[in-house]
Amino acid sequence: MASVHSNDEELETKEMDTRSMSSSRNHSQGTPYIHKVGLPPKQKLFKEFTNTIKETFFSDDPLRPFKHQPKSRKFILGVQAIFPIFEWGRGYNLLKFRGDLIAGLTIASLCIPQDIGYSKLANLAPQYGLYSSFVPPLIYAIMGSSRDIAIGPVAVVSLLLGTLLRNEIDPTTNPVDYRRLAFTATFFAGITQATLGILRMGFLIDFLSHAAIVGFMGGAAITIALQQLKGFLGIKKFTKKTDVVSVMQSVFQSAHHGWNWQTMVIGASFLTFLLFAKYIGKKKKNLFWVPAIAPLISVILSTFFVYITHAEKNGVEIVRHIEKGINPPSVNEIFFTGDYLAKGFKIGVVAGMIALTEAIAIGRTFATMKDYQLDGNKEMVALGTMNIVGSMTSCYVSTGSFSRSAVNYMAGCQTAVSNIVMSCVVFLTLQFITPLFKYTPNAILAAIIISAVINLIDFQAAILIWKIDKFDFVACMGAFFGVIFASVEIGLLIAV
Repeated sequence: MASVHSNDEELETKEMDTRSMSSSRNHSQGTPYIHKVGLPPKQKLFKEFTNTIKETFFSDDPLRPFKHQPKSRKFILGVQAIFPIFEWGRGYNLLKFRGDLIAGLTIASLCIPQDIGYSKLANLAPQYGLYSSFVPPLIYAIMGSSRDIAIGPVAVVSLLLGTLLRNEIDPTTNPVDYRRLAFTATFFAGITQATLGILRMGFLIDFLSHAAIVGFMGGAAITIALQQLKGFLGIKKFTKKTDVVSVMQSVFQSAHHGWNWQTMVIGASFLTFLLFAKYIGKKKKNLFWVPAIAPLISVILSTFFVYITHAEKNGVEIVRHIEKGINPPSVNEIFFTGDYLAKGFKIGVVAGMIALTEAIAIGRTFATMKDYQLDGNKEMVALGTMNIVGSMTSCYVSTGSFSRSAVNYMAGCQTAVSNIVMSCVVFLTLQFITPLFKYTPNAILAAIIISAVINLIDFQAAILIWKIDKFDFVACMGAFFGVIFASVEIGLLIAV
């Protein structure tokens, strides 16, 4: 049988050679040259299956650099594979540090007010947002492979986490268990991300289509903006539901007696300022720093204004208290047993996947712009590790932020050291500056979040999807309307 099979292969090869010789002869005589490609040799079913598995999971051949290397070199390569900072750190210099320092300080000025606002979206105390921009960026800087991603809490994941956690525990009546469930969900989000990376299953992210992500992000952005009407208008009694009908009912029902005009003036004034700053940043690329520092300027000015006028006595809601000091350990607060273990696991898997999708999308975008390779599986391990460590140090789910990463890129970041610089600024803020945020009005945090999430509504992408594929557009709109009219979970389910 083997000899017959080899004879067939020889005949096939001779036939292909004859065809190519005759075609080259015809070409020399002036006739058009046609190169005929022969059929690939048939593979056995088992070999075809193993090749497919190898191509799916090991397309980059991760063990290739280790071949024919001495043990000492293999050890160094292994350390560099897990901690890329030891690879690119060798060529680090003062010129690169200058770029990273400027970028780190710029994104720190943006992240501090955003973190305080995003922690409210997750129904957590303001300091937990700052905690989540201190430890996770340090871990990512050591293990991550992207030069441009800025790590911290993001609006969509904060809202998703807050909604899913509130379905299980009321944060106002039982804040301790709510916080513990948040850490548990963060732990399992990290486990999910790291496991996908270790098992080299990065390709699963691609199953969540671009169209579905565009729809989900746009719906989540509108939902987040509507949720901010509570702080923007000074409403005290507000619905806990996230759908647009319930939110608008709550807003109009409180119109006669629930709105506070001083709060509205603060919110509207600074939202106009923030949007104007964004407009300047888009018009003149060299003024990218204007929209980056605008949120911090807004916080400083509004806090000073409330402090000197004592506007809090006239119904203007303020932050009041942010815990001073760096992250306390929270290993003992994670639910490793009991009823909340399964709930934390379920919420963690969902939040982890969405956080992962956002981070990979951002990482790939900037890697393409700067023309360098991004290892998706390494990114997953890095993001997973930082969230596991974060869950043990009072952080909730962190990932790559669209707005901060764009500012980081525009500010001229060179490496992940910009994340370390940002983390150091957050550390100093937690240690010394948090008491100064006592009189910060909630309206300014609402304005900052509204101005941040507007960019998540991508009209141009939706129009392009409509032109390219009508069925993809249906998936996009299904996710969009699912989030707006039902809930974040329903929209996510439709997206998937």
